[in-house]
Amino acid sequence: MRRKGVNYSRYGYIFTLPFVLAFLVFSLYPILYTAVIGFTNMQGIIPKPLEILDNPFQNFRDLIFENASFKKSLINTGLLWVINFIPQIALALLLTAWFTNKRLNVKGQGAFKILLYMPNIITASTIAVLFSSLFAYPMGPINSLFHLLGWSDAPINFLQDKTTARGIVSFIQFWMWYGNTMIVLVAGVMGINPALFESASIDGANGWQTFFKITLPSLRTILLYTLITSMIGGLTMFDIPQLFLQGGPDDSTLTTTMFIYGQAFKGSYLYNRAAAASMLLFIVAALLSAVLFYLMRDRDAAKLKKVLKEQRKAERAAARGEV
Repeated sequence: MRRKGVNYSRYGYIFTLPFVLAFLVFSLYPILYTAVIGFTNMQGIIPKPLEILDNPFQNFRDLIFENASFKKSLINTGLLWVINFIPQIALALLLTAWFTNKRLNVKGQGAFKILLYMPNIITASTIAVLFSSLFAYPMGPINSLFHLLGWSDAPINFLQDKTTARGIVSFIQFWMWYGNTMIVLVAGVMGINPALFESASIDGANGWQTFFKITLPSLRTILLYTLITSMIGGLTMFDIPQLFLQGGPDDSTLTTTMFIYGQAFKGSYLYNRAAAASMLLFIVAALLSAVLFYLMRDRDAAKLKKVLKEQRKAERAAARGEV
């Protein structure tokens, strides 16, 4: 936009310059440097200058085919994310339908939303201490409750059983994030054209029909955003498993980021292996994101685009006299 001979558009570049510089220094450069380290033999407290290996992909091959701990961490990460995300998105959708239902007209929505979102703002260290105390052995609130209800005569060491340990970590992640997911979905519903709901009400649609026929299809983009961000957050899960159980018992809650941290900053300081694991995790996240984008694409829009493309092609052929 120009006014009185002054080009104001350049100020936009000036305002974005701090972000661009911060991104280049603190994000892009570390990513590229990490990628380079994955092809070298960089290790030790005082590493030697970078030297590319004779077989540049040796670190990646060792992780994929020979490192059982890395493969176990990938499986644990995927399992913990799936177990917590399915109930998380289900409950978030249920609460969204409840809060946005005009017929119910729920009172005190602001207070409810604050309470449901509250776990997301509690620090991970506080939550780790809280759940360690709840499931303490041999004396703890959960064991006392089980004994009081007659469900167990002897104390249960929940944190030493692989299944219960994974279940507790997954529950913590679910409890921390379902409120955040609900807020995002509610915001998405608020952006839907109210005329659609009014038309459905006039046509006699009930609450379930309105939700599944109008609300969910209109939330396709928001659901994709939620899936992508939750998937990336699940793949980079670190704080709760590390602070709560430190990957135990028997590496049953060891996540990929915990494996990377252990390789880089514990023991032999294998920065090359940690960098290679980081890049493999990046590739997994990219591939899963591409799959989600493909599965969540708007098929109707794609079909319309294809029809318009064929129509334009036919028009050009007709203009050239080919038809």
